[in-house]
Amino acid sequence: MATVDLTKNDFTSTVEDNDIVLVDFWAEWCGPCKAFGPIYEQVSEQHEDVVFAKVDTDAEQELGQGFGIRSIPTLMAFREGIMVFSQAGALPQAAVEDLLGQIRALDMDDVRAQIAEHESEHASA
Repeated sequence: MATVDLTKNDFTSTVEDNDIVLVDFWAEWCGPCKAFGPIYEQVSEQHEDVVFAKVDTDAEQELGQGFGIRSIPTLMAFREGIMVFSQAGALPQAAVEDLLGQIRALDMDDVRAQIAEHESEHASA
């Protein structure tokens, strides 16, 4: 599957309507982004069940700011609408493949329980 470009208009629906979504926050002028781009494309072609999205932080400044992007490239991963990974810096192909394995292995019921517990702790504070 090729990568898809996301905007503020389709970001939320893409994340919520797909099981696993990786998002590469990048910019045209960014050298490390240009180095990571072909790796990201290559991995995307090997995983038909995952949406590989890209957000141009220059064109979509609102999204970049909303997610607190301070360094690019930044890779985020969402599973069942929940952000489960966020890291700045270009990753090698093996690391992206390993990340996908870890995301697939997540027990999402456990993840949701941890989020609920964390929110209840902060609500009572």
